[in-house]
Amino acid sequence: MSISDRMSPLELRASVGLASIYGLRMLGMFLILPVFAVYAEQLPGGEAHILVGLALGVYGLTQALLQLPFGMASDHYGRKRVIYFGLVLFAIGSFIAAVAHDIEMVIIGRSIQGAGAINAAVTALLADLTREEHRTKSMAMIGGTIGFTFALSLVLGPALYHLVSIPGIFALTGVLALLALAVVKYTVPDPKVSSFHSDAEAMPAKLLEVLRDTELARLNFGIFVVHVAQMSMFVVVPLALRETGGLDANHHWQVYLPILVVSFALMVPPLLYGEKKGKIKQVFIASIALMLLAEVALGVAKSHFWALVALLAIYFVSFNILEASLPSLVSRVAPARSKGTAMGIFNSFQSFGLFAGGALGGLLSHYFGASAVFLFGAGLIGIWLFFASSMKQLPAVRNLAFHVREMTTDEARRLEAKLALVLGVTEATVIAEEGVAYLKVDRTRFDEQAVLRLLPAV
Repeated sequence: MSISDRMSPLELRASVGLASIYGLRMLGMFLILPVFAVYAEQLPGGEAHILVGLALGVYGLTQALLQLPFGMASDHYGRKRVIYFGLVLFAIGSFIAAVAHDIEMVIIGRSIQGAGAINAAVTALLADLTREEHRTKSMAMIGGTIGFTFALSLVLGPALYHLVSIPGIFALTGVLALLALAVVKYTVPDPKVSSFHSDAEAMPAKLLEVLRDTELARLNFGIFVVHVAQMSMFVVVPLALRETGGLDANHHWQVYLPILVVSFALMVPPLLYGEKKGKIKQVFIASIALMLLAEVALGVAKSHFWALVALLAIYFVSFNILEASLPSLVSRVAPARSKGTAMGIFNSFQSFGLFAGGALGGLLSHYFGASAVFLFGAGLIGIWLFFASSMKQLPAVRNLAFHVREMTTDEARRLEAKLALVLGVTEATVIAEEGVAYLKVDRTRFDEQAVLRLLPAV
């Protein structure tokens, strides 16, 4: 046994296949973001920003409400069956939105798209197909896919809008969802055994405990705020780019591409500094403050094209840092026994943020104008900054997991006690019923060999 063992070909195939399915779900949501507000003006009812925002955000509402139930259903009815069902729902919603002749029908299609909430089921299947010590790598592949999909959508969305317009984009995502059924069937392996995994699945009995955790609550509120600000911004930014720069929606990629290149380049040094110097909290708080400043400035300078572009670049630097940091921080803060539950709740808050951002962004834009959208986002970010500033210093820990043989509860507690004494181990949890030992370790002091010597001895 070794922490440095490579993923097996089966694990790699499962990780790549499921990451692509996860990415598809995000693509269906993100592709229309940079251009939908412009297109919606052509639809009956689209002149009302309230409905435009609802069309953007309703996807997040149905996803937030159904992703945990879908994950639990996959425990009873089978992972792939639930994923097939979700992909078919997603395709149906895409095709309804593609043929819609008014904004209300788009809203119905988007809500059905979001109802195909397969994220938790995909994560559970991934856990079935990967060994405990490689699961974090597999999850990281999914996280990277989401970030790449978002960036790709901001550039690809305007290009596709030029070629096939919004109905064509919806139809394309519907076709891709149907093709994804074949990927799940023929590319993703079938698990030999499906079982519950505390690090990847939500446990109903742990929901209240996790919701009451104040450190996790700060992070949940944070991901909610980040996505309220993001989604509300896309209600007004496409129109602002057109009005201030004379850019039609087909050419908005010329703004987003350099912004994304610059923001991705600038996000890396702060993240590396935070990890290497143990300044994770400081980088995190600074990023929230930077986002707050960008939102306030956008509310004031939105009518000036180059100021808008520069401020969007600053905003996306902070957004990328926070989007990359928040899931990692949840993983570090959550107790090992409740990690899957904590991540499930975190993802639900993210989806609720997408809905609230679209709905509130449309409402504020309709009645008070674009400046109100940015200033409202700034207000929420300011509240988050206040609560985040009192969070505990975040340790530079790494999550590890090892399979252990079947044992009694008493044996598991004894093993926990031994592992907790190993140099660098900050938390040890052995779950007898799952046959897994979960560790949080300080990477600067961790005695790997001492852990490896203990595990075979039980």
